Amino acid sequence: MSLPDRSKGEYRSAQHEGSTMTPSRCELLVIGAGPAGMAAAATAANLGVDTLLLDEQPAPGGQIYRAITTTPVSDKRILGEDYWHGASLVEPFRASVARYEPGATVWAVSRMTAEAPAQGFEVAYSVSGQARMVEARYILLATGAQERPFPIPGWTLPGVITAGAAQILLKSAGLVTSGPTVLAGCGPLLYLVAWQYLNAGAKIDVLLETAPAGRMRQALPHVWDFLRSPYLGKGLKLMRAVKAAVPIVKDVRDLQAVGDGRLQSVRYTAGGRQHEMPAEQLMLHQGVVPNVNLSRAVGAEHEWNEALDCWQPKVDEWGATSVADIGIAGDGAGIAGALAAEHRGRIAALNAAKTLGRIDAARRDREAVPHRQALARATRGRAFFDTLYKAPDAYRRPTGDTIVCRCEEVTAQQVRDTVALGCSGPNQMKAFLRCGMGPCQGRFCGLTVSELIADERGVPVSEVGYYRLRFPTKPLTLGELATLPQTDASRQAVVRLKK
Repeated sequence: MSLPDRSKGEYRSAQHEGSTMTPSRCELLVIGAGPAGMAAAATAANLGVDTLLLDEQPAPGGQIYRAITTTPVSDKRILGEDYWHGASLVEPFRASVARYEPGATVWAVSRMTAEAPAQGFEVAYSVSGQARMVEARYILLATGAQERPFPIPGWTLPGVITAGAAQILLKSAGLVTSGPTVLAGCGPLLYLVAWQYLNAGAKIDVLLETAPAGRMRQALPHVWDFLRSPYLGKGLKLMRAVKAAVPIVKDVRDLQAVGDGRLQSVRYTAGGRQHEMPAEQLMLHQGVVPNVNLSRAVGAEHEWNEALDCWQPKVDEWGATSVADIGIAGDGAGIAGALAAEHRGRIAALNAAKTLGRIDAARRDREAVPHRQALARATRGRAFFDTLYKAPDAYRRPTGDTIVCRCEEVTAQQVRDTVALGCSGPNQMKAFLRCGMGPCQGRFCGLTVSELIADERGVPVSEVGYYRLRFPTKPLTLGELATLPQTDASRQAVVRLKK
C-alpha cells in the first residue's frame, strides 16, 4: 500500500484491495471520526501507536462537525465559528500517520480466539457492501451522542424531523426548509439550529419551548459556574438573535403533529389554551444522550444518569471501561459537549498508548495534565443548562396511541398494558411486542421503553434495565456476510469440522 502525497492533503488509506484478503491488523482501533475520535487517533499515532480509525461517514467530523471538509456552505457566518473549529482537529489528524477508512460500518466485535497468534479483538465491518475484518489490540469507542427520542402524537409523519437532522441537511447539502416551519422542544441545540437557519436566510415561524415553568429556579444552584463558563457570552448572543427574529412560546404542553399522510399543522397547549398552526416542517429536539449500542454490545457496564435521564457507560478518569482493553471517549461516555470530547479523546489515547507499551505511566500522567485542565474549563457550567433544559417527564413517558417503537409501530399504551400482564423489563418486552428488534436496534425506543416500564412498575429506571444487545449491531445482508475475510483460526476450525 503506497502512502498518499501529504502536500495534497490526502489521508493514509486503510482500504483493502479485495474481500479475499486476511484481516488487517492495528494496535489501536478508533471507531468514530468526531472530535473525540480525530483527537484520539492523531494523539496516539504521534506517540508511535499503529492506529486505524473507522467511521460511517464519508468524511471526518462526526455529528457536530459533519461535512467540515466538504460542506457547500461557504459563508462561515452561517454555521458559526464553533462549527469551523472542527477544521483545527481535521488538520492534525490528516497530518498524522493514522490510517483512516471512511464509510465503514462496524457491526461486530469479539475477543481473539485462543489459537490466534496475538491477543486483542477481531472487528467486523462493512464498506460499500463488502465485509472486512481488522484485528486490534486495543479499541477506543468514539461513537458520540444521538438525539433523545421525542415521541409525540404524529412524530412519524413525513415533514417531522429532528433538529439534528435539519442541521445535517444544512451542513451536508446547504438545504433549509422553505414552507411554514416550527421548532419545538428544549435544549441549546434548538436555539443553535434556529440561529443557523436564520443566518442561511430561512424563516422559522415559531419556536415552541417545552421546558416547564420553574426550571430557572431549579438551575440557580449551578449559576455561579455558568457565569464563569464560556457558554454565557455565546449563549446570550445567540438567544438575543433568535428572540429578535422568531416568536417564542414558553411552557408548551400536549404537543402534537397533525396531518393526513404528511404534516399539515402543529397543535399545542400554552397559557391554558389550545392552539393550532399550519406547518410543513416540524423540527423536534429535547437534548442528546450517549450512543450506547456498541458499548453495550461489547459488554461494558452502564449506569443510569439521574441528572440527564439516560444510560451511560461506566468509565474511569482515563475513559477505560469494565472490559479490558476497551475505552470510550467523548459524548459516548457521557454528554459533555464537543470541546470536552476532543480533550477526553486525547486523554483516552494517552492511556491506550500506555497500555500498549508505547509510553510509561509517568509520561501518560504528565502529558494528560493540560488536557485535564482544558476539559475542566470546557465542562464548567454544563450543570446549569443541563438542569434548565432537562426533558420534561410528559415528553419522555408518553401515553395512549403515541408510537414508541417506530420500527414495529408499538404504542405507549401497548407497552404499558404489557407491563400490567407481568412484563418487567425491556428484554421480555421484545418477546411480547418486538419493540427494539427492528433495524434501529432500539436506538429510537430504548430509553422510552425503559422509562415506561419503570413508570408503570413504580420503580427506578436503573432497576428496569435496558435491551440486551447482540451483534450484528447494524443491519447486515447475507451478501456482505459472504464476503467476510477468513482468519487462520476460522480456516482451521472448518478443517477440523471436515475431519
